[in-house]
Amino acid sequence: MNAYVQKVYEGLKARNAHETEFLQAAYEILTSISPVFDKHPEFEKAGLLDRFVEPERVILFRVPWIDDKGQVQVNRGYRVQFNSAIGPYKGGLRLHPSVNLSVIKFLGFEQILKNSLTGLPIGGGKGGSDFDPKGKSDNEVMRFCQSFMTELYRYIGKDVDVPAGDIGVGAREIGFLYGQYKRITGLYEGVLTGKGLTYGGSLARKEATGFGLCYFLNAMLKRNGLSAEGKRVVISGSGNVAIYACQKITQMGGKVVAMSDSNGYIVDENGINLDVVKQIKEVERGRIREYADRVPGSVYTEGCRQIWTVKCDIALPCATQNELDLEGAKALVANGVIAVAEGANMPSTLDATSYLQENKVLFGPAKAANAGGVATSALEMSQNSQRLSWSFDEVDSKLKGIMENIFASVDSAAREYGSEGNYVVGANIAGFLKVSNAMMAQGAV
Repeated sequence: MNAYVQKVYEGLKARNAHETEFLQAAYEILTSISPVFDKHPEFEKAGLLDRFVEPERVILFRVPWIDDKGQVQVNRGYRVQFNSAIGPYKGGLRLHPSVNLSVIKFLGFEQILKNSLTGLPIGGGKGGSDFDPKGKSDNEVMRFCQSFMTELYRYIGKDVDVPAGDIGVGAREIGFLYGQYKRITGLYEGVLTGKGLTYGGSLARKEATGFGLCYFLNAMLKRNGLSAEGKRVVISGSGNVAIYACQKITQMGGKVVAMSDSNGYIVDENGINLDVVKQIKEVERGRIREYADRVPGSVYTEGCRQIWTVKCDIALPCATQNELDLEGAKALVANGVIAVAEGANMPSTLDATSYLQENKVLFGPAKAANAGGVATSALEMSQNSQRLSWSFDEVDSKLKGIMENIFASVDSAAREYGSEGNYVVGANIAGFLKVSNAMMAQGAV
């Protein structure tokens, strides 16, 4: 690691010793971009990395709300506005008990580079709360969202910060949040993305991250003389990303044999029946184990981490951070996996990523491979600004082009910096260079 980069990381570690997720992301990114500072000593002179690793703004607030029993509950709300060098802050809101400042900072830090890679003018940010929408009534979720937005609205705007959905924040939550923003400000503007189609949302947004993941995967496979045709595929998760990755990879000729949720996983050697998964997860909000009760020949296994022992050619981790550990990576390699592309945010641990790369497995990192969601969110922002609504095919076509361009820039950066085939290095460097050049142009801000 470059001496300046090492110094910045050591300082970051000393100041944020308890923020393990953030430090994991920072170490991975800083290690990858270290060669940039050997080529560009002017970045060190300008203290660029010192600024890059610190959020421009961190907002922490309480979120009081009343449950259906009339009891006051209090959660913590967060918004980390990390970097606005190339555009307004852009990143999702996550509602999950695991949310804390470290998680939000890690997500926001990754988001800077992810958004940069799209080629669109959007900076990096992230937010959320430790509120858990699971098991809550619609009215409880509404009251929480209204309280959350009553504080957050001060810090966002269509040209300032444009949040979106993430884990725990779907169409229902976005609707409640948007309604409260409009009520407080009196503004009808594109301040949130992932909105319903009746009030400014974009077609293909729901499908975007899963579809985009497969477009990136396809470009990566093609570059290496391969294709998805006839390949066995394992996908972790069964939310939006996993469902639409399953749909698209099947259209590409792959055969998805396993999917999961936080309780366990199902294996269907005949190929996953996606209509059944959609009914269970999107309509009934049920658990994946119900699939085995409805589809003869399928098998449910309690516990989700063993999904990586299912034999496959392609693995798509689409659930949550650090779900694919070294043990899982070893199982995948032992079973002959040829490609792993990340649909979730940082789903692979550092040692799992290293093991896969050491064993010549094609590896598509999240900040590049799952950028389809934020790319389509930026397309939604464009439609809102123009007061237009594009067709599904128009949005999907733009998404496909963006993801193919992302892979091309990642591949090119990896080669330029002596790491051909290492798409982690390529993604980090390609994303960082655009942001760093914008920061240098704008001076010490």
